[in-house]
Amino acid sequence: MQLLDGKNTAQTILNELKLGVAQRAAAGKKIPHLAAILVGNNGASQTYVNSKVKTCNQIGFISTLIQYEEDISEVKLLEKIEELNEDYSVDGILVQLPLPAHISEKKVIEAIAVQKDVDGFHPENMGRLIMGEEEAFIPATPYGIMLLLEHYNIQTKGKHAVVLGRSHIVGRPMSILLSNNTQPGNCTVTVCHSKTQNLKDVCLQADIIVAAIGQPEFLKADMVKEGAVVIDVGITRLPDASKKSGYRLVGDVDFANVAPKCSYITPVPGGVGPMTIAALMKNTYKSCTQKD
Repeated sequence: MQLLDGKNTAQTILNELKLGVAQRAAAGKKIPHLAAILVGNNGASQTYVNSKVKTCNQIGFISTLIQYEEDISEVKLLEKIEELNEDYSVDGILVQLPLPAHISEKKVIEAIAVQKDVDGFHPENMGRLIMGEEEAFIPATPYGIMLLLEHYNIQTKGKHAVVLGRSHIVGRPMSILLSNNTQPGNCTVTVCHSKTQNLKDVCLQADIIVAAIGQPEFLKADMVKEGAVVIDVGITRLPDASKKSGYRLVGDVDFANVAPKCSYITPVPGGVGPMTIAALMKNTYKSCTQKD
């Protein structure tokens, strides 16, 4: 069993981006600029946004963090997005999800200019992803997973990949990327969800499993065949009195029991999470260079 170390792999990618930014600065070219919008006081969202801003600063990107109270109107938020769309200095716009119930996530996602949609959630970018177009911005988590598979030279051609979860953020785009005529890619893909019958039997057929179902330690050892590659997208805080923090972080995979059966597996934390941020930075850099 080998760990797919997302932390070190992400750092390699960030180092490359940092060098690229330094070269652009030396040549008098535009520096990538990411604008992040955070609504409300959700602790997890604040942590995610802060880590993205911190990463921007580490690699020489310009970052702007815009924070609003929970009760901001949908109209005001959409007006701000339009202002950022019109601002040439801004290359990437991300609005941290989830949003308060009175704001339509669909309207917000569709309001972001396609060429600045570095989260890759806009319907047009989704369409471009399906068509396999290079200019598409790929959602950061699936993109990060593909970069991780590429870094470790995981052979995916002809393999059976099972994706647990069908969200537009992870599951659906992941299934498309794995089935594309690329490397990594060229998998036969099965997408499973809450209505899937005989889920255990389906998983046991998988050479590659991507667990993005949002249920802690859902994937058990008796659902995984020997030698499988397992990618754990989930992250949940479980109470743990033995920890100083009072909790421990677990993924969607029962890691302790599943890992011994795997050829490769991602840890939680330190697997998919850092790769997601690295992929977001790559999208922002790409958006900036498209203006050259």
